[in-house]
Amino acid sequence: MEQLLLFVLLGLGPGALIAGIALGLVLTYRGSGAINVSAGAMAMFGAYFYYGLREGHLLLPLLYPDIGGPLPLPVAFVVAVAATGALGLLIDFAVFRPLRRQSPLAKLVAGVGVLMTIQAVIVLRFGGQGQSASDVLDTTALHVLGGTVPVNRLELVGIVLLAAVLLAAVYRRSRFGLATRAAQENEAEALLTGLSPQKLSMANSFLAATVCGALGILVAPMTQLDPNTLTIAVVPALGAALIARFTSFPIAALAGIGMGVLRAVTTYCQTQPWFPTADGTAVVGLTDVVYFLVIVAALIWRGKSLPVRGAYVEPRLPPAPAPKRVVRPAVVLTGLCVLALLTFPYDMRQALTNTMIGAIACLSLVVLTGFVGQMSLAQYAFAGVAGLTVSKLAINAGIGFPFGPVLGVLAATALGVLIGIPALRVRGVQLAVLTMAAAVAVQAFGFNNPSWGAGGNGSPVAAPTLFGVNLGPTGSFPINDADQPSPLFGFVCLILLLAVVSLVVGVRRSSLGKRMLAVRSNERAAAAVGISTRTVKLTAFALSAFIVGIAGVLYAYNFGSVDPSRFDIVNTFALIAFAYIGGITTVKGALIAGFMVTEGIASHILDSYLGLPTNYQLLIAGVLLVVTLIMNGSGIALQPPPKFTFVRRLLRRSDDDAPATATTAAAMSMAKVGGK
Repeated sequence: MEQLLLFVLLGLGPGALIAGIALGLVLTYRGSGAINVSAGAMAMFGAYFYYGLREGHLLLPLLYPDIGGPLPLPVAFVVAVAATGALGLLIDFAVFRPLRRQSPLAKLVAGVGVLMTIQAVIVLRFGGQGQSASDVLDTTALHVLGGTVPVNRLELVGIVLLAAVLLAAVYRRSRFGLATRAAQENEAEALLTGLSPQKLSMANSFLAATVCGALGILVAPMTQLDPNTLTIAVVPALGAALIARFTSFPIAALAGIGMGVLRAVTTYCQTQPWFPTADGTAVVGLTDVVYFLVIVAALIWRGKSLPVRGAYVEPRLPPAPAPKRVVRPAVVLTGLCVLALLTFPYDMRQALTNTMIGAIACLSLVVLTGFVGQMSLAQYAFAGVAGLTVSKLAINAGIGFPFGPVLGVLAATALGVLIGIPALRVRGVQLAVLTMAAAVAVQAFGFNNPSWGAGGNGSPVAAPTLFGVNLGPTGSFPINDADQPSPLFGFVCLILLLAVVSLVVGVRRSSLGKRMLAVRSNERAAAAVGISTRTVKLTAFALSAFIVGIAGVLYAYNFGSVDPSRFDIVNTFALIAFAYIGGITTVKGALIAGFMVTEGIASHILDSYLGLPTNYQLLIAGVLLVVTLIMNGSGIALQPPPKFTFVRRLLRRSDDDAPATATTAAAMSMAKVGGK
């Protein structure tokens, strides 16, 4: 028992970080109505900014100028916290303010873009490896319960609880807090009383960023300063904020500390002889599973009572028009793909193959988000499950092609339905939070375990063969197969892409597609006219997981193994970014997004021919995602064609510029009336 209590005390440090990020989430939601999934990235930014100042450098986007020597600890801390607060102001002004009239889902996706941008900047400057951060608080060890506990753990908990109490008092008693609460409940009435929701949003965003940055600096020496640890801490912080209903600071702080204690208790259990093992080592990832279950419980418990911000406009999702004139473009694009597979060199052929697989993955988002308005941040988790099933069935049961891929896709579909069950109670941003936690749990508990997962080295996948013919990248083909991948595997991907496109087009044109759009528009109205919203949403999750499962199987065959890093949450963020940029509500948008996916055609051209590495591409993708949401949330596919007004004027006949007579004017008027 003493050892368990010792682990509980050691878990107070990570718990304080989770609690601090949870406080930032509550602050941001109160101010702007956005669930800012980049809160963990802002904590990471503050920690790295402080680290740079202590090393004698100033962290700026793509720059790292020398400042003439390391700054003293107090000065570096204040400057880093202020810089993080300034970043919060910039994000609120440049990102969330232009999206005030957009749906909460658009704001959440914008947070994904901000997260990608901040993380890409840090990786470009410091790389993906961890750094050793210097301590800020007292590191004196206390001897308790037969062990030692650093004093800074207790100091951190005291700081977080004090911050929560102060924030609760400010928002309950001060004019600023009352004004923020009024704007949160009803922006229209707040405007009529002379309040400025925009200024209140900026003030809350500044406070949120400073809290996250300060906690990131204080906790980084206790965990690890790397681009992932602090960023992914937003997952349990979201669970804590959900328990607090994004309103109560003390509850968010206590729940966050409890999340850290849960991690410590799980670590203690891993040292016990009764704890389950995989290949002789303790099973990993159980903490993330617990976090996922906590978020599920919080959503089911308070799903229908979560606060909804009163906006002065009705937010709407991008339109999802029915596809028209599909056959001719499909024939032309198919012909171009066949020609490219037969003529492209091996590197461009590989990029084209990745483009087709990426387009299939983006089509899964078209069905789920574009047609039904449900956001999933676990798409690549579904894809990884399909690929891993194919690998394990071949290794352990000798089941290969075509039964292995079929069972793999069905496994992904089953997982999609299982995770989609909470969608029967919640939707939108709350569901996105749940699927994000699910993706992290599947990655940690499923893919990273060496026994049933892929482990650190990946899980091999044998090439698909049918009647003795190798259909994989290593197969032979009479034309242009000097180097892998074989054009034959490209044709397999092309056939499956055409099949998935036909499926999505058929769904959109069918009565099911109309019911999906009705549910997306208004669930209560859809239910009032006899539409089963439960059936529609579960069908959408099943179809989406089925489609992305096909992409996962193709990825596994394409690379010859299931590498867990290809199916992590960061790659899902990138997939969502490209899908939104292309147009997440249309088949055309998914095909455009396929060209932009990582290792696709555009990525390969930028990397191999223009010398722009992948990390820069992720930075560009994050920025483009935010710009797309602000300028045109419908994406490239629904952009109106250019009018070329200037060219048309040059091509006009000279008599068009002559003054119109009364008869001509009357004829034009009649034509306009007839056009109406």
